[in-house]
This record gives sequence, structure tokens and C-alpha cells, in this order.
Amino acid sequence: MTESSTPQHETPVKTIAFVQYPGLTPLDIVGPLQVFSLLAQLAPGYATVVVGERIEPMATDTPLSLVPSHTFDTMPDPHVLIVPGGSVPTVAAMADEKLLDRLRTAAARSQITGSVCTGSLLLGAAGLLEGRQANTHWMYRSLLAKFGAIPVNERWVKDGNVITAAGVSAGIDMALHLVGELAGQDVARKVQLFVEYDPEPPFGPIDWEAADPAQYAPRLRQRLHQALTDHPALLARLTA
Repeated sequence: MTESSTPQHETPVKTIAFVQYPGLTPLDIVGPLQVFSLLAQLAPGYATVVVGERIEPMATDTPLSLVPSHTFDTMPDPHVLIVPGGSVPTVAAMADEKLLDRLRTAAARSQITGSVCTGSLLLGAAGLLEGRQANTHWMYRSLLAKFGAIPVNERWVKDGNVITAAGVSAGIDMALHLVGELAGQDVARKVQLFVEYDPEPPFGPIDWEAADPAQYAPRLRQRLHQALTDHPALLARLTA
């Protein structure tokens, strides 16, 4: 049942929808999905779904496969739409016009559209980041400008109704921030407690001086060519 078809005497259910496609990074989707699943338990009126083209196991960039709960055609109107990222398969998905059209349609029906890691490149390819501040994994950040976005180096950034997180684990931070916006800080703190989210990396904070884009430019270029060989126009746009 969608928000628009809910009887007036019932509280409309606000759906948090995660997009699934082949080859994504599991933590990009599972981290924030766990956060929002707890929101649904703690705050009445929220529900989480995972949407894909078909309800069948899809490979990820690990040995783990995942199965969506809904198809795009059966997805309730999303209050929040979240697009996870990945590596080469996500770059290749930038040329998947059917997926991009699905994102445009779903984003037009959502109140908040978000991404984790390179999921923002899919938003950019879909034309949803034009003129907006956005972030992605540090290795791919320069590509955002190719889609008219304004790259920023923040854990997450919200510009209007679009929120984009940095790489992988940043999706958890972004999700907790959104829980605070949707249900208040008390609920967000409970979610943070229940998932015991209190990072203490064994090797200390990240050495950001080691994240030198110039050093990793050959690796990025290799991934772009690997993913987009059959799409020369997009490849030229991203490597110009």
C-alpha cells in the first residue's frame, strides 16, 4: 500500500527504499539498511524495502549474493531512496539507461534521495546532481564534476533533498543523521546504541595524506576502461 492509497484513518507508512543492482558493495547497502530497519522498529510509520529489477539473487563484489524484497514496479512510493555503490560494476551501471530511468522515476516520487559511496555516480549519470554539492568515495570524487555536481570532501553532504555519503562505511553515518532528521536525536541515539556503533579502528584514524588522487589515477582510469569499453561516449566524458 502506498502513501497515496492509505485510508485516511491510518497513519501513512513512510518507506525507506534501497536500490539493488548486480555487483554492488554489500556494506554500502547493509550498513544503512540495518540502521533504517531499527528506525522502523523504534518509530511507528516507517518501513524498509530493497528494490531491484527482479526478485532473485544478485551477485555483489564479495562472495555474498543478495535478494531484493520488491521490484521497481511493486515498490511503494519511497519517502527516502538510497542508492549504494561499488567498484567496476557500479561504473558500468552508469551506462544502464533502464536503471538510470528507474532512479529518475523513483527519485521524483521521494522526499529524500541519497547515495552511499559511488552510488552518487549513478545519481549523477541519471542527471540528479546537476548544480548540487555531492560526495563519493575519495578515489572517484573528481568524476562528480563530469555530471555537473560540486564535489565536496565531507563524510556526508545534504544539498536540498539530496544527500550523498563518502565511501562505504560513511553510509552508516549518513543513515544515522537521517534517522535524527526523521525521528529525532533520541531515536537516532538508540539506534546507534543498538548497533553498537562506536568506531575504534585498530590502526587509528585514516591517513588521508595517503589518499593521493594522482597516485591512484591509473587505477581509476583502468576501472573506467574496464567498465565502459562498450560505451565510448561516456568513457570519453569521464576521462577527458
